[in-house]
Amino acid sequence: MFSLPSLPSWIPGLPSLEWGSSLLDSLLQGLVGALGVLVLNSLLKVYFFVGCTNEPQRRPEKERLRTQWASLETVHLAGLALFLTVVGSRVAALVVLEFSLRAMSMLLSLGKGSQGPERLQLYLLCQYSLGCGLSCGLSFLQEGAPHRTLNLLLSLGLATLLGLGARRLHRHVCRLYELHSSQRYCGVCLGLLAGAHDLPRLLGRALAVAFAVGDLAAVALINRDFLTTSEAVRFWTPLTICYTLLVIYMQEEQRQHPGLQSQVQTVLVRMGGLFVLLLTVGRWLDLLGILVSLLGELWCLVGVRTLLDLCQIQDIPTQRPSVSTPSQPLPSTPQSQSSASS
Repeated sequence: MFSLPSLPSWIPGLPSLEWGSSLLDSLLQGLVGALGVLVLNSLLKVYFFVGCTNEPQRRPEKERLRTQWASLETVHLAGLALFLTVVGSRVAALVVLEFSLRAMSMLLSLGKGSQGPERLQLYLLCQYSLGCGLSCGLSFLQEGAPHRTLNLLLSLGLATLLGLGARRLHRHVCRLYELHSSQRYCGVCLGLLAGAHDLPRLLGRALAVAFAVGDLAAVALINRDFLTTSEAVRFWTPLTICYTLLVIYMQEEQRQHPGLQSQVQTVLVRMGGLFVLLLTVGRWLDLLGILVSLLGELWCLVGVRTLLDLCQIQDIPTQRPSVSTPSQPLPSTPQSQSSASS
């Protein structure tokens, strides 16, 4: 006798539900990537605010950092999450690899004892690439997991806690750092007063780990689409040549014309090079992802334009200058007075 199948047996096979689940996973990955960028941005703002507070000549920059609206930060977070959601995994992987190659080349050219502004500028410019790296890492690590969506929800919860903590730290420092550091009142502010100069080093190590995982995931995600070795060689050979030429051009351009306008031109050149490359070896959907990445890069540059201006300052003190007390003459002893009278 004919009988209808049970409900659980045919609901998972619906294409619409599979598409909806994939969209939900992409949204969760985009939110995690955007929250990771929020943590980096908040900690960099804390570092720059402490440096501007310890230098009286930087009072206008300090007020600009203090008067940034929280609603604009929320809009910036939502927009970045949207860009990271709609960009494809293939384009996100290419963005991560391109930035990693550019960062390694810049760090090698600077040397081991390089100055701080160049590294800080690199941390500011890596925000969209960091979001793509976190998204690629989650996509690769959770691929084929039986509870993928649940794992991504747990990752989103952890990222939300870190993002809220970094945001609260930024607000606390902007409001009360001057008072607490002068009166030796708050442990957090005293810790920043004593060790804020180590914050870029810690951020650099965390970014190195994040991009190492992102690079491995990016290579695996790109190689997944190739059936033979010859197809992979036809893709990676022009990609490597294009990336090398882009890195050489961008380093020379940034040395000659530093500033926000130069960074915008660099973004246009990078995305234009990837667009031309994917016209030959990519897919049509990848071209749309390049346009989304261009908007995402410009979106991140708009959010950090104040910090990019501060990076032009060569020396930002992260500790209060010690106030030297004037030396007072020692009182004369009775023996010296008697010898003087004799």
